[in-house]
Amino acid sequence: MELTKNQVVSLEITGYTAEGSGVGRYRGIAVFVPLAAAGDRLEVRILKVAKTFAYGKIEKIIAASKDRVPPDCPQFPQCGGCVYRHISYEAELRAKQRKVQDALERIAGLHFAVLKPIVGARQPDRYRNKAQFPIGPGQKGEIRLGFYAARSHRIIDCGECLLQPKEFSDAVKAFQEWERRTRDDVYDEAAGRGRLRHLFLRKAEATGEIMVCVVVNGNGVHDEPGLVELLRRNVPGLKSVVVNSNREKTNVVLGKRCRTIWGQDSITDVLCGLKFRISPLSFYQVNSRQAERLYGLARQYAGPTGGETVLDLYCGTGTIGLSMASEAGRIIGVEIVEQAVTDARKNAADNGIGNAEFLCADAAEAAGLLRKRGIRPDVVVLDPPRKGCGEDLIDTVASMAPQRIVYVSCDPATLARDIRLFALRRFKTIEVTPVDMFPRTAHVECVVLMSRVN
Repeated sequence: MELTKNQVVSLEITGYTAEGSGVGRYRGIAVFVPLAAAGDRLEVRILKVAKTFAYGKIEKIIAASKDRVPPDCPQFPQCGGCVYRHISYEAELRAKQRKVQDALERIAGLHFAVLKPIVGARQPDRYRNKAQFPIGPGQKGEIRLGFYAARSHRIIDCGECLLQPKEFSDAVKAFQEWERRTRDDVYDEAAGRGRLRHLFLRKAEATGEIMVCVVVNGNGVHDEPGLVELLRRNVPGLKSVVVNSNREKTNVVLGKRCRTIWGQDSITDVLCGLKFRISPLSFYQVNSRQAERLYGLARQYAGPTGGETVLDLYCGTGTIGLSMASEAGRIIGVEIVEQAVTDARKNAADNGIGNAEFLCADAAEAAGLLRKRGIRPDVVVLDPPRKGCGEDLIDTVASMAPQRIVYVSCDPATLARDIRLFALRRFKTIEVTPVDMFPRTAHVECVVLMSRVN
């Protein structure tokens, strides 16, 4: 009997998809069920049927998994931020460990012995140091700030997000009060008209400093002194209020031009014992506490002993490379975004680090420059975007013949693909450690050590 739409079937959930939905099998067909927990026995209504899989929704929980817990957030699951608030954090970590293991075995052909236990967060809530709230019109003329529901641009109000510090909720309330007074209009995505686009917030975890950035389709907002006054009165730790101009018809949140209307142009955090200046346009890890543990692993795998040249590709504002500088002979960071390179050089100067330099170039161009200077790296650190490295960059890195490669990945599938490509170029994977940088979401990062086979 084939599955059909609206059919109700009994299903036992045995695992999770990469996106965090539960998975069960009905007569050999995989059925994906959001909000299901491994170990659940369910009645599931089929919503969509394809050749080899189907999607369904929970009609009834016949027997609940021992991993199930009552969701502790009133916005879950309407808000698209969290996928694992219905299971314990221990069960979430097991699911993420399995996700990495499956990718390594299926795509890279690696035995699970190289995989170490996941590094879970000591505090799985209130860890985000950055938030981007889209602004939209409410039903009664008020503005709506929150997060997009999954796979939509429908804004869900999030008065108290458990992933974010309380100061962010204070800033949202103060901003809404200012808007009620000024009635500045909301940006219309379709028409490209209106002023208010996003409220962008940052917190420096170590110092408690807060930055509030209003993203507008224009040069400013009405009554900027009034906005500053409300924020100063209501947001503890406020150090910076910025207006960012974004006139482009785009989904990119920030424009290129910032204007500080009160306080400092940046806030300062401390990571791995180093100070980092964070501006609205700076790249900075969202979970500072876990970032320190991730960078510690990267430093351990790089294994600098004082004389090595470490090449940090995709270096961003230099955080990973600078965290190794005291133990390495030389750090060379490479980044294609000019503003990030400027920030990296400032960060090195602020911390009195003299053995680090930063190049604004892509990887292939940087490799050519280093060859001309007679420099061959002993260690290459890679921290690529979600799409991974790709074959051209892997060829470039392999041609440099480093002794070790440290790969920091935010996607197990592209990581496994790249590990397989590095293996074909005589780089053996020694160890993989998952790190839970984003608790309650489906994402998991990994730090990998590869060694060149002579």
